[in-house]
Amino acid sequence: MTKKLTAREIALDVLTKVDTKHSYSNLQLNQTLQKNNLSRVDANFATQLIYGTIQHLNRIDWMLKPFVRIPLAELEPWIRNLLRLSIYQIWYLDKIPSHAVVNEAVNIAKKWGHKGIAGMVNAVLRHFLRKKEEIKIPTDLPQQERIALEYSHPEWLVSRLIEDYGIEEAEQICRVNNLPPYQSLRVNPLKISRDEMIKLLKEEYADKIQVWPSPLSEQGIMVKGVGNLALSKWYEMGYFTIQDGSSMLVAEVLDPKPGMTVLDAAAAPGGKTTHIAEKMLDKGKIIAADIHKHKIPLIEEQQKRLGLHIIETIHADARELREHFPPVFDRILLDVPCSGLGVIRRKPDLKWAKTKDQIQQITTVQREILDTVSPLLKPGGVLVYSTCTMVKEENQDMVLSFIKNHPEFELDYNLPKYLPQIVNERLDTKKGMIQILPHHFDTDGFFISRLIKTQ
Repeated sequence: MTKKLTAREIALDVLTKVDTKHSYSNLQLNQTLQKNNLSRVDANFATQLIYGTIQHLNRIDWMLKPFVRIPLAELEPWIRNLLRLSIYQIWYLDKIPSHAVVNEAVNIAKKWGHKGIAGMVNAVLRHFLRKKEEIKIPTDLPQQERIALEYSHPEWLVSRLIEDYGIEEAEQICRVNNLPPYQSLRVNPLKISRDEMIKLLKEEYADKIQVWPSPLSEQGIMVKGVGNLALSKWYEMGYFTIQDGSSMLVAEVLDPKPGMTVLDAAAAPGGKTTHIAEKMLDKGKIIAADIHKHKIPLIEEQQKRLGLHIIETIHADARELREHFPPVFDRILLDVPCSGLGVIRRKPDLKWAKTKDQIQQITTVQREILDTVSPLLKPGGVLVYSTCTMVKEENQDMVLSFIKNHPEFELDYNLPKYLPQIVNERLDTKKGMIQILPHHFDTDGFFISRLIKTQ
């Protein structure tokens, strides 16, 4: 199509590719926005339409089904996604008049298809509008079905969350997963203080921005109301890194000191690695390994941007690091591959892409990494095992099983001393490990444990 795409057409294009090619929505969106020179307002609108539709996908499909004569799966993908996109706007976006949504959908159907498709789209959406007030989730559904439908999560995941945390916590997790996340910055103290960075942001954006210190890290800043700050001059100058608040706690718990030798065994893209280097005041040595060769340059780019020098990268599978190093490390970070279910708020397609079987497969990899990397720690050293997920199988169960099979390791019950007051007040931090859920601090879900090698 040579004609410039509208925000809705860009959203439709991305949603269709995500649907048919199982692409990641954020990557597809970035590629499509680069090809189409949209205004900031239109780019933001397209982004909202894409993420909103994906977030609420099974609720939208449930509402749509009665109004379409054939199963949704049998519709052409772009038609199916045009209807989804339109239902999202009608149901969830109060500021857009419903008649405008229908008109735009009909115009797109004419442009992308033909008159007959446009007539079908028009009929489905107008029928939906007439019946909209009658659409209600049945009150007699089992709890996991109700939560799955109300907050649009796969039923298997809701069942797992209920099993691990109970109905109330599971419902809170699913509710918060559908809220827009804040931007979270980690200030680079080697270049600027947190107060100075906050002042710069307020001066630049004035009343457009809401900015406040993160309660989770002395380097953290929370931001709302402005576009992607990774595109700003300050980011290029190395003043900050984009990192979620719960993720910042990993380096705090690791507690690396200047002059130490540290291993980050699954380091890309380097957010936690560079945080460790900042906490070490760029003194000492960090080995940053990753299994993906194409991701190694990402770590190196971050190091250069932030003005750091102590990170040495290595392309290696964490499970083979014993071939490269003796037990020389004072600190080891194992931020292992995981199901990623703690970051659904930022990557909503994750909840539809993941399966129960994948969790079972990933736990095998996690166990192998723990078993093979842990011998590289010096006696008296600290190992931090962390994930960005909320499934006990990958977290608490994994750590307890490891300790049972490795008596030379024990959980550090002094964990509270490495955590901010707000975390100690809200969570049970005395067992050497913590599980942060998205609704605790308005952050990603994260698991962090601190283990000491006693011999």
